[in-house]
Amino acid sequence: MKTATAGATLCAAHLVGCSTTRLQYSTPAPLIYWDAAFWTKKRLSLRNSSSTIAALPFKLSPPPIEHDFLDSVAAEGAKVSEEGIIETFDNDDEAFDAFDNGVVVMDLSHFGRIRVSGDDRIRFLHNQTTANFECLSEGQGCDTVFVMPTARTIDIACTWIMKNSVILTVSPVTCGNITEMLNKYIFFADKVEIQDITKQTCLFALAGPKCSQVMANLNMGDLVGQPYGTNRHYSVNGMHLIVGVGHIISEDGFSLLMSPAAAGPVWKTLLSNGAIPLGFKKLRITQAPGKELTDDFNVLEAGLWNSISLNKGCYKGQETISRLVTYDGVKQRLWGIRLSAPAEPGSPITIDGEKVGKLTSYTPGRKE
Repeated sequence: MKTATAGATLCAAHLVGCSTTRLQYSTPAPLIYWDAAFWTKKRLSLRNSSSTIAALPFKLSPPPIEHDFLDSVAAEGAKVSEEGIIETFDNDDEAFDAFDNGVVVMDLSHFGRIRVSGDDRIRFLHNQTTANFECLSEGQGCDTVFVMPTARTIDIACTWIMKNSVILTVSPVTCGNITEMLNKYIFFADKVEIQDITKQTCLFALAGPKCSQVMANLNMGDLVGQPYGTNRHYSVNGMHLIVGVGHIISEDGFSLLMSPAAAGPVWKTLLSNGAIPLGFKKLRITQAPGKELTDDFNVLEAGLWNSISLNKGCYKGQETISRLVTYDGVKQRLWGIRLSAPAEPGSPITIDGEKVGKLTSYTPGRKE
């Protein structure tokens, strides 16, 4: 099997023997570096009517009528996979250049969205994930990690705190399992409701150094410069949106959540303001669940330090994480490296003949 060597393609790898004691990362979310280094994310009780809290209604705008956003972009040349992912617009080089020097828009609607409502939602999520939810208030946000009791990683979630609910954006491959897991941990007296709202919503992301200008053009400039996760409600040409700082791929840029009925008009509005469409084909490396965020690695090995509170009380996986930090138990971590030639995931990474890690993901760089 080919050994990975330094060079010019983009990949992810776990390397052993890397000390991460008290290591702090500047980004709270899994992040890609374009053409550079990539780091890098029930007990089911019977409930009677007196104890059940009905889910608060979720409605962004009127439901779509004979509307299909993917059909619309496919008719304009986008390549859409069977899973409903816009893989490419056959403009990758132009789009990557716009990512560095202009602004791009990406459809991330295939990522999962989970709505948690009910009076106990903050306490519930505080106990189930790694972030400190009790220090957050309406309009704020954070990244948090779902872990096993052994601190092995399930997924990272981009979280928005709203007036009546919390919205979690998670990987498409984990959304169903996380929804089921959360429902299992709702106890009889808990006032919590879990809803998978993925099909009721669409999610776009803006990225690039000029995306702030697009926000200003759309009268949403008050979000520019706000902390990661800050979210607000807006109306653009009569269409209701929830917009947040950052997105599931990077802390930079903005996320736009809307109804499927609004997706087409919002997309066209963004394009008319200079955004270049970017497909997801070469972004798969950022979709870490299933490759890097798995039960093969704990949350600290995945480098998700800024998504973890080391000061809050008990939560699932907390004891294991505390031991890893206290006793310097993190012996490997996720890195981005560049290769001189293609290599298969699973290939050993060696230095002077000694294995120091393995390749977990790989994708060609610009112009292959």
